[in-house]
Amino acid sequence: MFLNPDFFEKPSHRPLRAGLLASIVVAMLAAGCASPVGPHGSDAASQPATPTVAAPPVICQPVTPEPPAALLAADPIINLLAYAERARRMPPAELSQEVVRLGDAAGPTEQVQLALVLSQLHLLPELIRAQDLLSRVLANAGAEAKALHPLAGLLAARLAEQRRLEDLLDKQTQQTREVQRRLDQTNERLEALKAIERSLTNRPLPAANSRGSHVPSP
Repeated sequence: MFLNPDFFEKPSHRPLRAGLLASIVVAMLAAGCASPVGPHGSDAASQPATPTVAAPPVICQPVTPEPPAALLAADPIINLLAYAERARRMPPAELSQEVVRLGDAAGPTEQVQLALVLSQLHLLPELIRAQDLLSRVLANAGAEAKALHPLAGLLAARLAEQRRLEDLLDKQTQQTREVQRRLDQTNERLEALKAIERSLTNRPLPAANSRGSHVPSP
């Protein structure tokens, strides 16, 4: 703002000049109060802008909740695995009682249980019956049977391998028995030949018929 120099030379205008200067000071103070002030009392506009660095995103791995014990107990496959462990520890007498208890095994669960018990007897007729029971479960399209198909298929493959080994063991046993039978026959023949040889050795020599020879009495 430019002021007229003549204005300052007139004494009558001094009060007006003082009021004008006061107004200018008040306006400057008001402008200073309106400007933003930094944390240390400096003007915020004069502070250099700090670049904002974005924090890297935090990737949270999904946590799979553990199934409660009630759901584990309701799983039919887990129940059958626990039953298989019990059947494996049963003595033969208890296995026979369990076969009687299960009876005809009308349901898929009972059929798998009976197959597990029969497989512990390690006899060919029982293995064949257990395979038949598992085949019935695998052929069943019901909801209960479908839930047991993975376990039934695994047991069927195991029983097929067990039956193959049982058949191989039976063949080897039969071959061993045949070899033992032939060996016994050979020993009997040898003993018969030895007996003939002993009888020939113990027979007395015939008497001499020459003249003038004295035949000793036996």
